[in-house]
Amino acid sequence: MVSRVLVIALNTYREAVRARLLLGVFALALATCLYAMVVASLSLHNEVRVVADLGAAAVSLYGVLIAVVLGSTSLYRELEHKTVFPILSRPIRRWEYLLGKYLGTMLTVVVFVATDTAAVLGTLALEAGQTTAKVALPFGAMLALLGIALVRARHVRVFVMIPWSFVLAAVVWTAAAPALEDRQLVVAAALLSICEVAIVAAVATLFASFSSPFLTATFTAMVFIIGRSSDTLAHLPKKMFGESVALAFAGLARVVPNLHVYVPPRPLLLGQVASQAVWRYVGMAAAHAFFYATALLVIGALAFRKRDFS
Repeated sequence: MVSRVLVIALNTYREAVRARLLLGVFALALATCLYAMVVASLSLHNEVRVVADLGAAAVSLYGVLIAVVLGSTSLYRELEHKTVFPILSRPIRRWEYLLGKYLGTMLTVVVFVATDTAAVLGTLALEAGQTTAKVALPFGAMLALLGIALVRARHVRVFVMIPWSFVLAAVVWTAAAPALEDRQLVVAAALLSICEVAIVAAVATLFASFSSPFLTATFTAMVFIIGRSSDTLAHLPKKMFGESVALAFAGLARVVPNLHVYVPPRPLLLGQVASQAVWRYVGMAAAHAFFYATALLVIGALAFRKRDFS
């Protein structure tokens, strides 16, 4: 079972990496890093904070965008090209296939988040006073290593980015040592973004199991917006909106996953809240994401099991 799911996941990752959309989003992420440096130069002695906050927000936003797009189109593309029929005709269960598509989407997003986080940490290091050489040399060495690996590993070159992205993030993390607290904020925010994406991708997979790409993307975006606003919706003033409307939105906020958990206040991510350790918070958020993602995937597997492909 594990081997079958792994094959589907790696194949989904390979197709996603080759898509031009992913490269476009990554180029936009790099442009956001440059924009953060421009905005930081206009701030008054808050350059590091501006880069950290904008970078963390960009990692979260682009990660969710990729999850929505891939989750909405990956399964439909298989159905449109009719490649799903020879796959499901083999000894593989439908839920294994759906789980493999989900894990492939998650693997793609994780690689993107790791690479984008490395770019943000590099920008953060420069704003924190690190010398350009100590930032450029690790990046240059890693890019050279990537080029060599792509040339030598011709048959598996698409998978070289998986370990390379994590090593790159670790190397640049050391270079951002002058910005100790904000470096922690960026890394913690990136991990929370992955947890949030796990839920968003599961929602997209659920809707994709029985709906079209457009409706899947629309419904997933709506769930994301409601999830990010769940705290506000749960406490709408009854005098302004009416009791029935306030109760309806409060009930909706309880059903939809509370994605506001994954964008905590800045002091918490900096470790300045004595009652809540940042890494303990990240662990609890990961458990919360695992619960919701598992429940959504089970429902999606049941729906996909009853889907008629004729």
